[in-house]
Amino acid sequence: MEKAYRAELEKIEERLTEMLPPRAGAGWCGRIFAGLDVPPELTETLLEPGRELFNRGGKRWRPLLSLLLCRILGGGDSVLPLLSLVEFPHTASLIHDDLEDNSDERRGKPAIHLLFGDDTAINSGAFLYFLPLASLESWEGAAEHKNRIWQLWGEHMRRLHLGQSLDIWWHRNSALVPSVPNYMRMCALKTGCLSRFAALLGAETAHRIRGIVPDPALLGRLGFAAEQLGMGFQVLDDVKNLDAGVPGKKRGDDVVEGKKSLPVLLFLRPEGETAGEIREDRMELTRRCFEAARTGGVLVPEVEEFIGALRETGAIEAAERRGRALIREAAAVFASLEGEDREAQGLLREFMERL
Repeated sequence: MEKAYRAELEKIEERLTEMLPPRAGAGWCGRIFAGLDVPPELTETLLEPGRELFNRGGKRWRPLLSLLLCRILGGGDSVLPLLSLVEFPHTASLIHDDLEDNSDERRGKPAIHLLFGDDTAINSGAFLYFLPLASLESWEGAAEHKNRIWQLWGEHMRRLHLGQSLDIWWHRNSALVPSVPNYMRMCALKTGCLSRFAALLGAETAHRIRGIVPDPALLGRLGFAAEQLGMGFQVLDDVKNLDAGVPGKKRGDDVVEGKKSLPVLLFLRPEGETAGEIREDRMELTRRCFEAARTGGVLVPEVEEFIGALRETGAIEAAERRGRALIREAAAVFASLEGEDREAQGLLREFMERL
């Protein structure tokens, strides 16, 4: 199973790399810019920042989810040429997220805006949202199917940006503490929407390739489960940032950013829901530590003081339980999915265990 799992990831990586080649004038990207009479060094400036971040690696779990669902539902690898629609917007969102949060690192190296400048990072990130639409234009699917994918892409790009706007709004306003349900809604939009899109892309492609009208009830279940999966992934990522640290990022940089993640909200509102009263003593500690971290960075003692308080009150553990519960709920839905591709079903179970 390990060999088969790696083979799927390698297949995805190879296809995505074709979409973002080592040189701007090469292969597929060369055809995009052909006839525009633009110097190669100019197009390279547009592509290099995104390529830099993409080549640092990543779990690629969203395109893997899309491909496995397509296989289980009888579509084989037909969604493979479209997977950049999922992964490249994710890469773009990381570039913009780091710029908006003034982050120092991503995937173990300096953030893209620090390497290339804010203006180039913004432009290159925006280009990565739209670049994969060219794969849809050249794809040999029916016009009706292409139109449906275009609609799904537009819907989920709007959700992604709405979720990011909520995140920005909350961390810019130090006095504003969202409720846990509102925070989870933000996660559904900002993080859950791309995994939801991945699931729908794989399922719709499988159905339409087979000439079957997609079942709205099935799509609803898969989309919701994938959204829950993305939310759980985001919560556990927030937990790791305040616990062992996220690979490729500095431990506690969420404190520097003043991020009101789920562990912080459960610390401030011990009951955890809308009606929970904010503990003023904890709010004062949070303000003090956030301000010290914003001014002095992750090495100031207030970062460890704050993380220690979260751990002592059980807020980190409570958030981790919620994140794992979301992933278990999603895994149960995917485990109930029936299909003829037994290998893909086994790989999907393996995928869930790894998450």
